[in-house]
Amino acid sequence: MLFNSFAFVLLVLITFCLFYAPRLRALQTYLLIAASLAFYAYGQPMLVFLLLFSILINATSSYFILNRSSLAIKRLWAILGVGMNLAVLLFYKYGPLAAVTFGMNTKDEGSLGHFLFTLPLPIGISFFTFQGISLVVDVFRQKEDGPQTIRHQSVWHHFVDTALFKGFFPQLIAGPIMKAHDFYPQIKPKYFREIRWDAAFQALVSGYFLKMVVADNLKDLTYWIAYPYFLHLSTFTLLTMLFGFSMQIFADFAGYSLIAIGTARLFGYELMQNFNFPYISQSLSEFWQRWHISLSSWLRDYLYIPLGGNRKGNLRTYLNLMIVMTLGGLWHGAAWSYAVWGVYHGCGLAVERFFRPKKKTAQPERFSILRMLLVFSFVTLGWLLFKLPNFTHVIAFVQACFANVSQVSDTRLIAFILFYSAPVIGYHLAHLRKQRLGEAIPAHWAPFAYGTCLFALLVNSGSPGAFIYFQF
Repeated sequence: MLFNSFAFVLLVLITFCLFYAPRLRALQTYLLIAASLAFYAYGQPMLVFLLLFSILINATSSYFILNRSSLAIKRLWAILGVGMNLAVLLFYKYGPLAAVTFGMNTKDEGSLGHFLFTLPLPIGISFFTFQGISLVVDVFRQKEDGPQTIRHQSVWHHFVDTALFKGFFPQLIAGPIMKAHDFYPQIKPKYFREIRWDAAFQALVSGYFLKMVVADNLKDLTYWIAYPYFLHLSTFTLLTMLFGFSMQIFADFAGYSLIAIGTARLFGYELMQNFNFPYISQSLSEFWQRWHISLSSWLRDYLYIPLGGNRKGNLRTYLNLMIVMTLGGLWHGAAWSYAVWGVYHGCGLAVERFFRPKKKTAQPERFSILRMLLVFSFVTLGWLLFKLPNFTHVIAFVQACFANVSQVSDTRLIAFILFYSAPVIGYHLAHLRKQRLGEAIPAHWAPFAYGTCLFALLVNSGSPGAFIYFQF
């Protein structure tokens, strides 16, 4: 169910009205769970049972960790919970990749290769699996004599809370990936008077504008990056389209995240910020602190730090970076090109760390446009592996960039890409202005800005398309 569909708007309206009905306040959690199951079942009704199975795995393992005194038993349930989460993810998401990689027979019905190759990919499985692992690990790490963010309660109430945490529909399909210790304390009665209308409105308008006006229009313009259409386009046209795709993927995913955050606020829940103006980053490490923050922080807390982080010498630090980024790349998609994308960023982070000054100065680094452009160029080049998962097509695109210098550029296509990219550029420049002057735009301009976004949504939305990160 797309956020920009009538079905989603109807689901939110019905759920909202029932959610805040005074006589139904005791059922608020159940209403959100029912809405979440309806949301997930809309496109793939049978796969809702997989979501329920995932909820059952995590509710059971985390409950027994909470209610056992023996550390050995707790550890056993934690290993079992994390292992089951990973087994489900590996089977459904990477089964087809395994079939192709190991040369299995994928054509004959009845063969194991064909079975693995034709497995359906449940949308959002990467996101809700990581949330499940977060729950199991957070409960295991929780100290008996420390803050109890995830409380001891009956089996039924723990199952219900886990179902809401895993299935909360605004962030079910593509995040932000919430950590259990941040979400569980929010599960309590909500009141209509407590809704942060201004914050919800701003997030929803900004999100829908980025998705429907910017990303959906750029989607039709960057389509020509697909093989073989790009082979005879000029170098400048190709580079402009790649730039446009960089703008598109930001607008698409940041737009989704803002819609999720705004929708959650309507129901009294706060989701974490997922994007913090990543294209003004001065380094790759800063980029990963600003881009898809919920995934970056998850990989840091549940993978990088447990592997040793940067505490075991430079060589081990570089190895940990490569492992984390390679697995992070594979998390994005069941194709080796995503692993290469992860290695690409891992190498970039390792090289950057190697040349970083050893001594830290008290003075903050001055903003450098050159550094910003270098980081942006590195990141944008990497997006080519997202747009063209086939390696031979990536190589052909790069070759075309070198070979087609003398080709005549498509000025109309370039002009439209730059036009629809302008809001993303302005979005980041406004943040730079805020850093220097204390405000992104003058306060009296804000109503005009949001009014313009609403007008553009009405008159200039692109053709509807699925969110890019739905495939992950």
